[in-house]
Amino acid sequence: MNMPPHDQPPGATRSQRLALLAGLLIAGWFALQLFASVLLPFVMAAVLAYFLDPPTTQFQRTGLPRTVGALLMLTTALLSALLFVLLLYPLILAQLGILIIRLPTYVNLARAAADAVLVHFQQQLGPEFVDERLRELVASQAGSVLSFLVTAVSRLIGGGFALFNVLTLLVVTPVVAFYLLRDWPLIIRRVDSWLPRRYGVVLRAQAREVDRILSAWLRGQAMCCLALVIYYAVALSLVGLDLGLIVGMAAGMLSFIPYVGSITGLVVATGLASAQFPTWAGVAMVVGVFIAGNLLEAYVIYPRFLGDRVELHAVWVIFALFAGAAAFGFLGVLLAVPVAATIGVLSRFWLRRYLASPLYLDPPPPPSDGTAP
Repeated sequence: MNMPPHDQPPGATRSQRLALLAGLLIAGWFALQLFASVLLPFVMAAVLAYFLDPPTTQFQRTGLPRTVGALLMLTTALLSALLFVLLLYPLILAQLGILIIRLPTYVNLARAAADAVLVHFQQQLGPEFVDERLRELVASQAGSVLSFLVTAVSRLIGGGFALFNVLTLLVVTPVVAFYLLRDWPLIIRRVDSWLPRRYGVVLRAQAREVDRILSAWLRGQAMCCLALVIYYAVALSLVGLDLGLIVGMAAGMLSFIPYVGSITGLVVATGLASAQFPTWAGVAMVVGVFIAGNLLEAYVIYPRFLGDRVELHAVWVIFALFAGAAAFGFLGVLLAVPVAATIGVLSRFWLRRYLASPLYLDPPPPPSDGTAP
């Protein structure tokens, strides 16, 4: 007796797959828009857990329970951050005090420099092009712009710690990071079980590629920034720049944005050195610090910690960081590189599919007159 065949569930149509993908993207976008104000500690916790997962996994392979390894790694990270605050935050505040005290001097120097430039143009072009009113206007605006920039930087540094309030730093982010780090393999397995079976192999391959690029960029960039922070802060302090510590730390931390850290640090440090040192020798030493730093960064630090493992173009990273900041503020900065890495991997995958498809491989039609092309 023949048994009736089992009813097979109908296959998903292409429109259903596209609708599911569009729905996930729209839901994710609306979730970011709706919960952006409260997502920051959770995203920071996820970044911290992702960063600490490899050493925690190594501890687990030695026989140490993952819970103990996660607690050990998270405690080490928090103690390192606390040591940084205890040692360097008072020095940063002291240098900010020096900057505030000397701000009127810097403003006057900026006005004098702007006035000297205009006097030179007046002598070269004549009074009909550069008059006294224009000189006074430019000189006053130069001082106002400098005062505004210094005040904005002071508020940004002072408000950064207000943004990461005590509750977020000491309770929410560490607790969430601990649970994420402890359950990271379980979370990965659970997400893997949700992948559609038809595309599971392809999605896992792309996810591994994103993880390879993202982990190399995050961990390599963190080591590069740390090395540059130490170099610039120590070198600028050794050459005698009064605000060398804070300028060097800012230049090193901003180096995760390609070219921005070194250029910003060079401009600021050169301006401060020209106001502080009576001769051009001090300015030359400051410029030499940044020239040596760029050579060290290009030929030693980046090849050592990043090499050619990171397939993220500098322009793409800069655009992603600024676009993320414009869309979601600091939360967008945290999400910018993961999203950029994912888009880059998917774009290369789709490009390979396109180059292997008839859309690209189909030959051109023969000429209408029958002659060879």
